[in-house]
Amino acid sequence: MLPYIINMIAGLDINSALDAFSGTTRVAQAFSQIGYDTTANDISVWSQVFATCYLLSKKTDDYYKPFIEELNKLKGYKGWFSQHYGGEDESGKKPFQLKNAMRLDAIRDRIEEFHLPWEDKCVLLTSLIHAMDEVDNTLGHYAAYLSGWSPRSYNDVVLKLPKRHCVTTNNKVLRGDVFDAVREYHDLVYMDPPYGSNNEKMPPSRVRYAAYYHIWKTVILNDKPNVFGKANRREDTRDRVDPSVFEEYKRNEKGDFIAMQAIKDLIEQTNAHYILLSYSSGGRATKEELNKILHANGNVIAVQEINYKKNVMSNMRWTNNWINSDGKYNEYLFLLEK
Repeated sequence: MLPYIINMIAGLDINSALDAFSGTTRVAQAFSQIGYDTTANDISVWSQVFATCYLLSKKTDDYYKPFIEELNKLKGYKGWFSQHYGGEDESGKKPFQLKNAMRLDAIRDRIEEFHLPWEDKCVLLTSLIHAMDEVDNTLGHYAAYLSGWSPRSYNDVVLKLPKRHCVTTNNKVLRGDVFDAVREYHDLVYMDPPYGSNNEKMPPSRVRYAAYYHIWKTVILNDKPNVFGKANRREDTRDRVDPSVFEEYKRNEKGDFIAMQAIKDLIEQTNAHYILLSYSSGGRATKEELNKILHANGNVIAVQEINYKKNVMSNMRWTNNWINSDGKYNEYLFLLEK
């Protein structure tokens, strides 16, 4: 989505931007690189670490190279991570092969022993998560693992320096409620909320951030939590644990999705000149619902539809163009002027 996002806001008078659901922080990084004073916000600790690495850390790569080299030379040993997430036989069903899970144990312990300042620690933790992601046995998340080993899981884990850019903008990193983040004025607020799945039979865990990336959280915190289930998820990712309101899959008394009401409230409360909203047609939100919310809160000055399979982008000038579009798995960007 990144090229489409940058193209859509080109030419606007923007000095400050908020990436409200920052996730991997790629949008926030792009905002900073094109010169916006950027704030990244997310509820997850791993997103906070990524944002600190890419938006706040200012030391050169030469400073971090000795640490990366030392970590790559470590021999693995059996610890908490290899006990719960390392597999040896050919059946798979674990996120990592034992050799790499053992390296994770050794590397994570050594990072703690460095006693680095938070910003520097975040650079190394970001490197570690990216490295483990390169050798995992998943389809992109950690709610379930593959039967049989993926080809890349046989590779040895190798840490690399994160590809940071020289930070020249005034950036901030928040980890908290998005409703608090949007109170402070920004020229532009980008929102990519988790709309969830429109599959009514799908269990709650399949639409929750915490279930998808529970291992990343544990790598950051190194808290060795109690785990459950075949995927050895953290206890705090159980379905009975209260989700974010944006991940709520239930309906309210009026029959509307609770998550959609939250999006409505968020847009209304956002203190910004422009809002750029991302929407997936495979989510629970209906086009009609979203259209009403947008037009009740400002002027929709641009809509773009992106078909990934055909690599096609269409400009939608009229409301009924995107509402009547029959693309089942298209992505949409809405630029709203409040």
